[in-house]
Amino acid sequence: MTQTNSSIGIRQLLDMQKQAFIEEGAVSAEVRMQRLQQLIDMLVEHKNALCQAMGEDFGGRPAVFSLANDILGSLASLKHARDHLKDWLGDSARPSVKPFDMFGATAWVKYQPKGVIGIIGTWNAPLFTLLSPLACAFAAGNRAVLKPSEIAPRTAQVLAEAVAKRFDPQVLAVVQGGPEVAAAFAEQPWNHLVFTGSTSVGKLIMAAAARNLVPVTLELGGKSPVLVSDTADIAHAAERIAVGKSLNSGQLCVSPDEVWVHESRLQALAEGIAAQYQSLYPSVSGNADMTPVINERHHVRVKAYVDDAKARGLSVLEVGAAQAGSDRRLPLALVINPPADAEISRHEIFGPAMVLRSFHNIRDAVAAINAGERPLALYYFGNDETEQGWVLDNTLSGGVSINDVVMHPALEDAPFGGVGASGMGHYHGREGFLEFSHARSVYKAGSHDPRREWGMLPPYNEQFAQMLQAAVTP
Repeated sequence: MTQTNSSIGIRQLLDMQKQAFIEEGAVSAEVRMQRLQQLIDMLVEHKNALCQAMGEDFGGRPAVFSLANDILGSLASLKHARDHLKDWLGDSARPSVKPFDMFGATAWVKYQPKGVIGIIGTWNAPLFTLLSPLACAFAAGNRAVLKPSEIAPRTAQVLAEAVAKRFDPQVLAVVQGGPEVAAAFAEQPWNHLVFTGSTSVGKLIMAAAARNLVPVTLELGGKSPVLVSDTADIAHAAERIAVGKSLNSGQLCVSPDEVWVHESRLQALAEGIAAQYQSLYPSVSGNADMTPVINERHHVRVKAYVDDAKARGLSVLEVGAAQAGSDRRLPLALVINPPADAEISRHEIFGPAMVLRSFHNIRDAVAAINAGERPLALYYFGNDETEQGWVLDNTLSGGVSINDVVMHPALEDAPFGGVGASGMGHYHGREGFLEFSHARSVYKAGSHDPRREWGMLPPYNEQFAQMLQAAVTP
């Protein structure tokens, strides 16, 4: 039951989990914690096999990065949910309806699991994008079916086998297959659907879910900008940006994409980023510490962005040199002030390349950012608290890191998600628990109903009409 390759099979799996969910009834805190612990134990047991599979899928991804990003990142989400879900479970008392509250009427919100959650992961973080949202889904009491990315098939297979060893498919199952399976997966009547990936595919996922009125959580991307203030320490900003961009060779949804800096400091920042990146990766081809671009299609895509910039005569600073055809590792390319119609300006880069843009006034940079789609992440470097506050007040993004990059997604007790074209909904922490719960309002009547004696029921009298008129106040 863990490997399904048709819409009929996926539907059978979904129906089986839905029926089991109904038969189970209320899901205790102990059961939720047990399921989370099973996932934790699974990751601990299979960490080496999963890291090896991710390395093979990428053609040489460093095991230490897979361990840090996907294994430990997922464990952090799972452990936080396990250790805090009891604090999230209680009903939320609310004020009751006046004047019935004077006669004992009460009200509260009860948080209940939605049922069966479908989760579609992506290749760049092939475990984290499945298991981090699953942590919140399990904490909320749901069952789930996972659809790993077909671009990371070895990881998908190892995960499917590991899940099958520890879980009844009525609780958790894995579906494998290509784009046609993903399309069939999105068309099912899940109680909630999670997708991580590109904005273009996210639109298709949302359209498919809409046909069954399935609520969605979309974790997309965008051209996450970096604002380097006049008050920023250029050396510090260069180091943080270089380190952040180096992670997974820029193949992260929150990787810095466009860096804005004052025109007088552009050269210093470019040289600083280049020097820091060079210190991290003295060589490119065959460097076991550097993650290759995931496959040849994406390798060609990223290289084409840089080649287009070169063909236009733009200033391109490349850090290191790659031997043609030796592997899919690429040098970091810094493209300076490309026009809006350049390929690297028009697309999310999602690879080892980055745009540097100069501004005369930081407000001009903010205006340019606001003219585009809202990104998943925004980064600000600077030491002016007033300016920092202004930037936060006058921009909108999924999340923000200040004086660093790529850090806010690691906040387990704060929501992670996008806004607008970068997605909707979120997971992590109590907000993730709420995302996969139904907030059910409950009203309980008191011991006495005064409506008839107060003239509030037909036949209406003038006294009741006057009472209503008197209640209409500014």
